Amino acid sequence: MFAAVLFLGLGAAAQAPRESGWTALFNGKDLSGWKKNGDEKWVVEQGTILCESTANKYGYLTTEKTYRDFALRLKFKGEAEGNSGVFIHSKITGIDPQHGPDIEGMQVEVDPSPGKHTGGLYESGGRGWVAQPTAEGEKALKPGEWNELEVSVHGAHIVTQLNGTKIVDLTDPAPKFTDGVVGLQIHTGGGVKVRWKDISIKEQ
Repeated sequence: MFAAVLFLGLGAAAQAPRESGWTALFNGKDLSGWKKNGDEKWVVEQGTILCESTANKYGYLTTEKTYRDFALRLKFKGEAEGNSGVFIHSKITGIDPQHGPDIEGMQVEVDPSPGKHTGGLYESGGRGWVAQPTAEGEKALKPGEWNELEVSVHGAHIVTQLNGTKIVDLTDPAPKFTDGVVGLQIHTGGGVKVRWKDISIKEQ
């Protein structure tokens, strides 16, 4: 028994350096450090952030702090078919009375349905799609289950991974945005219900 406990303890210690420098963006209890943008629903429930369409407009939950070069990781689970996303190097630029908040920045696509380019990169307020998953990358999504998304940003180099599969590895030839908030999205049109948890960041 002692040997087993000692082994587990050593294993935990061996993993510690990999966690060094990571900061939790979500404390599992409330939305401290985040700002709601728009009229859509953002609540903490059972240790997760639940976002849900209520007004059928865009909605964003953005960090109060801005970031430039970093690694981001989180888990998400789609509970409906509406579209969502994770924004990086972003900023809220205004409010449209009909559609909700306007945002500029790079979006890492999150869609609960297969074949909808989760992990791809879409530039809002600019070029639109800049990188989409390969056919193999499209298979990485686990519909209806928890999915782990990792995003690494260093200068113009952006890498996304979904459940351990590399989706995008892009050196942007014409980056428009170099820093900004991290944001979670509710897409306009209704039908969005996504849970988020284990959100952490490591500045580089």
